This record gives sequence, C-alpha cells and structure tokens, in this order.
Amino acid sequence: MPSEDSLSKRVKMAAVDSAFYLLQEAVLAANRYRNYLALIGFLYCGKLGCAVTSRVYEAFKVHMLSRIWKTDLKKYGQWALVTGCTEGIGKEYARQLAARGINIVLLSRNQTKLEAVKNELETTYKIKTKVVVVDLSDGFEVCNTVWPQIEGLEIGILVNNAGVMYDQPSRFCNVPVKKLNEHITINMQAVMLMTYMVLPQMLARKRGLVINMSSIAAFYPLPLMTVYSASKAFVDWFSQGLNVEYGSQGIEVQSLIPSYISTNLVRFSNFLSTPSFIVPDAKRFVSSALDTVGYSKRTTGFWSHGLQYWSMEHIPQWLWSINSQLMFRAIDNSAERKF
Repeated sequence: MPSEDSLSKRVKMAAVDSAFYLLQEAVLAANRYRNYLALIGFLYCGKLGCAVTSRVYEAFKVHMLSRIWKTDLKKYGQWALVTGCTEGIGKEYARQLAARGINIVLLSRNQTKLEAVKNELETTYKIKTKVVVVDLSDGFEVCNTVWPQIEGLEIGILVNNAGVMYDQPSRFCNVPVKKLNEHITINMQAVMLMTYMVLPQMLARKRGLVINMSSIAAFYPLPLMTVYSASKAFVDWFSQGLNVEYGSQGIEVQSLIPSYISTNLVRFSNFLSTPSFIVPDAKRFVSSALDTVGYSKRTTGFWSHGLQYWSMEHIPQWLWSINSQLMFRAIDNSAERKF
C-alpha cells in the first residue's frame, strides 16, 4: 500500500502534468488563431498610428500653418462686437481686431473704461468705434439696451468674451449667491442673447463669425470651481450645436476652450498671475487664438493649452477631480481659503 508521501507526490505530479497539458493546448489554440490575432494587432497599431498622425497634423495646421496663412477677418463684415472689452482678453481682442482694420463695437458696463478703450483704438488704429454701456447680468433687459444701438450695423464678428469666475477656489455653499447667479446671467444667458441679436443679420449676408469663450474646465467637472465649470460646458455645447445648425449657411462658430490665462480673473494665485509658456498673458493668447480662426471650430487657442487638453483626454475623471483639488490647494494664495 502506497505511503501518504507517495500519494502526495503523485498528486503533485498529476497536477503539474495537467497544467503543462493545458498550457500546450493553449499554445496550440493560439497558433491556430495566430493570423487572426496578428490582424487584430495590425489593425490596432494602424488605428493608433492614424490617430497620432491626425493629431500631429491638426496641431501643425492650427498652431503653425495658421500663423503663415492668416484668415482675412475683414471678409466677415465691417464691424466686430466684443463683450467685456475693457480689460484682459476682451481688450486684446478689441485691439487686435482693430489692428486688422475692423471697426469695433465696445460693450461693457463701465462707461469710463469704455471711453478710454475707445480713444485708444481710434487714435492708434484709425478705425471707427461704438460704445454700448450695459450690465450683462441684467438678464433679458440686455436686449432692450443693446439692440437699438447695434441695429443696422454690419457686424461680421461677435466675440462673446465677458465672463465671471469664482474670486478664489471655493466649495459651492461658500460662494456668494450673487456670484453664482452671475455665472448664469453673464457666462450663459448673455452669450445666448448676444448671439440671438447678432446672428440674424449674419445669416442675411450668409457670412459671419461668432467666437465664444468657453474653457478647458468644461472638459470634466471641476471641483472648487463647480458652477464655473458647468457654465463653460454650456458655452462649449451651445457653440458646437450652432455650428451644425448654421455651418452650411456661411456662419462659423468657434468654441475656445483655453486653460489658464494671466488676467485679473486668476489673481487669487501668484503662479497663474505670472505669464509663462503654460500661462500666457492676454496679448499672446489672443494673437494665437485669432490666427486659429478659419482653421479650427473648437480649439484651446494656444499651443501649450493644446498639450494640456491632450493629456486630459487620457486621464480618468476621478483622477482629474483629485488632481484639480490638490492643484488649487497648491496655487491658491488668497488670504482666506474657502475649502
């Protein structure tokens, strides 16, 4: 009668033989399907290669080729209307459009600052300007104020730049309700109303350009800037939808989805307030973004922001949410944090 040790050894050997047999069968099966597996691998590599080539070409076209062959912005019309034009990005759009010989409708709520920008543009660029004083947080009253002053103008370019942002990264309940409401009235409703007033005369001429300022924050929910992120997602989807509706009628709607730009909106952070290749100032950003007109309907507008967007496409949402909170904790230099 075999001993227990002998039986144990036999069992182990049988197990090894079985495992070896199963491995052999798996190898034989794999060999039978080798050609199919090779085809799958080839197709995957081909898809990956095409995707990389497409992205590289798109980046070259949007951020390099566009600087060599610039779009003639005068083809859209004699006038451009820029909202939030008394400082930062809006002011640079007004300047750089004026530098290309386009008359500017300046729209903001501060009469004194508007007059200063008006005088600068008329003196420096010898173009015509028109000042419209309005508070874009007034809701539907905006139409009653703006429409009588722009009726009859050949507005070929609309830059919906005006917007608000949290004063500093904050949890939702720590943000003043007035500021939350401004995210609706200025970041969302005003964009819709301004487009509604200007678009019909563009359609009548079958040409026009609408530039809507969204944000890279629209890609994923952005904790500690929750309502800001949601409002910019509206602008992005609104812009893409309009492109489908009116693209065949000569209307171009560009959704700009930049990352951080060194303006007063990010004064809570010393890092973001200091211009760099990651955080451009308004002048560099607008110069780059204007060149992308005619080359891309949805773009970050600046090359390093394009790299940031590409990286976000490969980060899962949960990791982005954690990273954004850690980032805000690291860069928020406000006297009193709200999280």
